[in-house]
Amino acid sequence: MRTGPQPSGPSVARLRRLNRWQAEGMREDLADLYVESTSTASGAEYRGREDFLTRLAADVRQPGFSMLVAETTSLAGCVFGFPVGRDGSWWQGFRGPLPQNLEQLTASGHVFSITAIVVHPHERHRGLAGRLQERLLGDHHASLGAALLDQDDHAAYSAFLSWGWQQIGEVHRSPGPAVLRALILVLGERTAAVPDGLAHDDRTQRPE
Repeated sequence: MRTGPQPSGPSVARLRRLNRWQAEGMREDLADLYVESTSTASGAEYRGREDFLTRLAADVRQPGFSMLVAETTSLAGCVFGFPVGRDGSWWQGFRGPLPQNLEQLTASGHVFSITAIVVHPHERHRGLAGRLQERLLGDHHASLGAALLDQDDHAAYSAFLSWGWQQIGEVHRSPGPAVLRALILVLGERTAAVPDGLAHDDRTQRPE
């Protein structure tokens, strides 16, 4: 007969939605998670932490801001963002013509901007990033995820690609990083008729 505690597998992270006030209340814990989860050069941790807090402070003031956190015995990950405005201003500075389907999805309010995905290293091979982004987009009935990344942030770019995102072009803005990578996460099914997965129906047509 076995006695004592029994071995168990890794805990499944629980996802919890936060409003902007709860997110602000957890800002220090979220910044700690960011530092623990990001590979930075020695001595650069403080700057990265402050940049993260600055971005969070700006995003929580955006209309429709939303955040999910993942918790096991401690904070394991987070994702946050806000709906892209129907006026298309989020794409301002996009080099070249914006794909028509993206214009239509934006005008219909079906695009959600994800500005950060943070996952603790212990959880990176358990699909947590995918769960977080899909749950956040699903909660907002989004057909498309969108993200802008500093062209020099190679670590974030590699991470987003590994989570299913694809780059569609560049955005040039000032002030701020001179060049931003424009990425999208397609939720629609890719078919021969719709190879990019950016299907739309009557609800996603630009208003007459």
